[in-house]
Amino acid sequence: MSLKSITLRDFVIVHELTLDLEHGFTVLTGETGAGKSILIDALQLVLGARADAGVVREGAPRCEISAEFDCPATLLDWLEQAGFSAGDDLLMRRTIDAQGKSRAWINGSPATATQLRDIADLLVDIHGQHAWQSLTRPDAVRGLLDAYAGLSTQTLTQHWQHWRQTQKTLSDARDAQDSLQRERERLAWQIGELDKLAPGADEWEELNVQHSRLSNAQALRDAVQTALDALQESEENACGLLGKALAALQNQAPIEPQFTALAEVLSSALAQAEDTVHSLHGYARHAELEPQRLNELDERLSLWISLSRRYKRSPAELPELLASWRSDLQKLDEAADLATLEQAENLAQTAYLEEARLISKTRTKAAPSLAKAITQAMQGLGMQGGKFEVALNKLAQAAQHGLEQAEFLVAGHSGTTPRPVGKVASGGELSRIALAIAVTTSQLGQAQTLIFDEVDSGVGGAVAETVGRLMKQLGKDRQVMAVTHLPQVASCADQHLVVAKRAEKGTTASTVALVHGEPRVAEIARMLGGEHLSGTTLAHAKEMLGR
Repeated sequence: MSLKSITLRDFVIVHELTLDLEHGFTVLTGETGAGKSILIDALQLVLGARADAGVVREGAPRCEISAEFDCPATLLDWLEQAGFSAGDDLLMRRTIDAQGKSRAWINGSPATATQLRDIADLLVDIHGQHAWQSLTRPDAVRGLLDAYAGLSTQTLTQHWQHWRQTQKTLSDARDAQDSLQRERERLAWQIGELDKLAPGADEWEELNVQHSRLSNAQALRDAVQTALDALQESEENACGLLGKALAALQNQAPIEPQFTALAEVLSSALAQAEDTVHSLHGYARHAELEPQRLNELDERLSLWISLSRRYKRSPAELPELLASWRSDLQKLDEAADLATLEQAENLAQTAYLEEARLISKTRTKAAPSLAKAITQAMQGLGMQGGKFEVALNKLAQAAQHGLEQAEFLVAGHSGTTPRPVGKVASGGELSRIALAIAVTTSQLGQAQTLIFDEVDSGVGGAVAETVGRLMKQLGKDRQVMAVTHLPQVASCADQHLVVAKRAEKGTTASTVALVHGEPRVAEIARMLGGEHLSGTTLAHAKEMLGR
């Protein structure tokens, strides 16, 4: 079971309604104009259909629709990834106010109409009363065939889009060869200018450090000598004084033990001072003034600054600018390489055609099987001897969906040649063909609830009984709901809901009630003979329900 309950408040002419639904086959019946399709319309809205203020009951500030489903296991990952709580039940709720503004929730958390639509196909499959109209639309016909064949055209679509992109890239490159060449020459000249500098990634900072050191070389040498004098080379120097202090403490350490720790501190300080003197001597030996190197640094820094001003960049950005120009030049070279682009277009075309041929092969295999199944279903729907075919017509040019277009052909009677559905079938026959297709393909989708909204229009008599039996049979595996005006269909239902209109405080309101026993007999009798019930119609109704 999937749809457990549905609740409406202030929806069209429904004030308040809560329906608990059962597994199996459920019918909705009622007089013309009573609003039998209101429940279907409400369900479509809560599943993300376009909303407007016209669905709000007159005088009410807003309408509210809630539907509770058994949560399919296939939805659990989607719910978690989308940030919704996931459990055994799935509660979908939507409100529309008098200004047409819509709000939606999934399991109590705000949701968008797009998110409602994303999961709708996993919950409910609705076959409308105008389903036959899709039989003449090539995309709908192809969709039915692909679904029957278990085909996904996602990979084919990706190959098609890639092929089209390579075609566009090649065409643009051919049209833009002159401008590409001019742009290439400009970039090549600019790269040549920066290549003369050959800026390293961190060179600008290193140059500045070196230049600062050399330009202050004499001051640095003077600082080193001053430090050496203070530490070691003057008469009263730090190292000598530290050594004197250390010797004094060490001499008295046998008498005063505390001097031992203090002497160790002085010894460490003296060692560090002597290490510093050694390092300063090393620096002094290598600290040359190097005026020639300073001139070289001045010239290179000037070139950096000159190029940065020319190209309106900071000096530190020049290495990145050069890399970006080289990347742009490579792209221009690729765009100007027509042979490579042509090869890429050919490879993309080949990949598309390989996938398209696989799709065509699968469609060709599935088409007779689908045609046979629908032909068999037609025999029980008053079209004995009729024949259904699925024609695959090769397209003059490849398309996103493949190399062929699918078309439904039908022969209403034996001995006649099948022709396009829309040209040979009457309205009643189209409805029956649509019903045959719905029954044949109903097991393909993942939805556990199937809804048939007056798909049995144009049907009567023994055919209507067959329709009822077919829907009851479908109800053994799934939850099936049907809006019908046929007593033969209604009498086959496991659950019977009657929709009625009544006056309420000067306005018209619609109600839905579950009927069984005598009220159900009366409803079947009304469908058979109208408002005035006779003993004959009541007896006929009991007989139909008994069967």
